[in-house]
Amino acid sequence: MSAIEWSDGAPIYRQLKERVVAMLLDGVIKPGEALPSVRQVAAEYQLNPITVSRAYQELVDDQLVEKRRGLGMYVTEGAATRLMSSEREHFLREEWPLMLERIQRLGLEPRELLDPENKWGKK
Repeated sequence: MSAIEWSDGAPIYRQLKERVVAMLLDGVIKPGEALPSVRQVAAEYQLNPITVSRAYQELVDDQLVEKRRGLGMYVTEGAATRLMSSEREHFLREEWPLMLERIQRLGLEPRELLDPENKWGKK
């Protein structure tokens, strides 16, 4: 795992879970790979092991990782595919309508959004 900046806006266990989710979506962690141990993560980020365990348990509950007795936590097969599907659904249902409303309110045109050279709304 890489450096993490914790924000005050969400519980740390949820931020840690989201970091692991992002790593799964980005392909940094692949199916069948082991996650770092609870103790390792807790020591590296100076977290309470219970906080790390809670984040990992949510990943287990979401069937993204599985506990292997005596071995640790491993990413399940198909985790990235299931995750991508649920993240897309969440984006389209929750986030996109808000973004679309803001785009319309600001009077932005599709070409302005898609043209990387059109920074800062220059025409």
